[in-house]
Amino acid sequence: MKFFETSKYHSFKKSTYISLRWIGIIGQLITVNFVYFFLNFEFNFLISNIIILLGILSNLYLSFIYKKTQLSDRLAFIFLVIDILQLSILLYLTGGVNNPFVIFLLIPSVFSSSNLSFKTNYSLVFLTTILIIFLTFYSEDLPGPISDHFHISPYYHYSITVSLIIALFFFNYFAMLFGKQSQLRKEALAKMEEVMATEHELLSLGGQAAAAAHSLGTPLSTIKIITQDLIKQFKGQKEVEKDIELLSSQVERCNEILKRLTLNPIQEDDFIDINFTMKDYLLEIISSFREISKKNFIFNYDQYSNVKKITKSIEIVYGLRNFIGNANKFSKETVYINLKSDSEITEIIIEDDGDGYPKDILPKIGEPYLRSSLADKESKTGLGLGLFIGKNLLEKNFASIDFKNSETRNGAEVIIRWSNRDLFNIQ
Repeated sequence: MKFFETSKYHSFKKSTYISLRWIGIIGQLITVNFVYFFLNFEFNFLISNIIILLGILSNLYLSFIYKKTQLSDRLAFIFLVIDILQLSILLYLTGGVNNPFVIFLLIPSVFSSSNLSFKTNYSLVFLTTILIIFLTFYSEDLPGPISDHFHISPYYHYSITVSLIIALFFFNYFAMLFGKQSQLRKEALAKMEEVMATEHELLSLGGQAAAAAHSLGTPLSTIKIITQDLIKQFKGQKEVEKDIELLSSQVERCNEILKRLTLNPIQEDDFIDINFTMKDYLLEIISSFREISKKNFIFNYDQYSNVKKITKSIEIVYGLRNFIGNANKFSKETVYINLKSDSEITEIIIEDDGDGYPKDILPKIGEPYLRSSLADKESKTGLGLGLFIGKNLLEKNFASIDFKNSETRNGAEVIIRWSNRDLFNIQ
């Protein structure tokens, strides 16, 4: 693996970085000049301003010469090293770790932790740690008013170093952790958008196939009737009969192809174009799984459940399909779907008779790319993106979702609940 990563996730936006650098540079300019001219502090004023000027020039390069909108892992590393060295020199000239502004030395490394690669980040952490230790033992005196130098006890002096290093690793660890989670979520959401786009495309193709099938049905029926008449008319003429029978068999073959072609697309097309009750939604989805699965699907619903129709929503369809499909995948024999609805609440409970959710990931269900640490590498317990996508699609449509292991069947259980006020107002 290369030291510097080229992944799109191992980079950060140039404009954001430039803005943050300008804030830092302006802060340095104001602080250095204020304490020198107004507070009469003693330190190397000229060199301090030259160091700040180098920061200004490097930021102007990024602003006007470097044209790309993203900083690569490599370039970001170079400029963050410049930032760390620049601030270290300023701190060296103004008291080292005793300078109250030494905490800002941690910012470049922490900033990199959620955007750059692990190797790049911890190279910056290592460099920052070395410089903190260096500034502990080597630096100019802490500036103060003329003839009034500030003295710090050794105990306090070294404790600053220890606290800075601890804070550096602590902040980096959590920033990197949150950054990784953010990246995973971005990937998962991108995947969800891709899946939904594919689903819309397939539905569109299904509708086109259905329309074509209906259009071809009538002329094929006409050809079939004519071939039957021709068979009667040319009975006894073997050569002609043979050709007519071939024509008839090909017509039958076309009808069979159209029948298979339209079986699912017609259902899907009607399903999407018609507003259904929640019971109808579930019946259609369950029916599609029964065609491809050997598992038993038991659907229970309240006889007096709310029969009000819901505005068509591909997101609700796909979300429910994901949860029912997951139950089908992990069940042993049976999937149970229960629908409860009254004047206020609509609730769907999906259960299976499988092994249930692993205990170590149960509190995290709904996060992307989950896999139990208790499972074998070859097992199917990786939940992948299915639950994440289903959860996000339904929550987008005002559903609340709970995951648990069933108390009655010991398998996994998903409870999907809507307020009818929200469900029936989905646009």
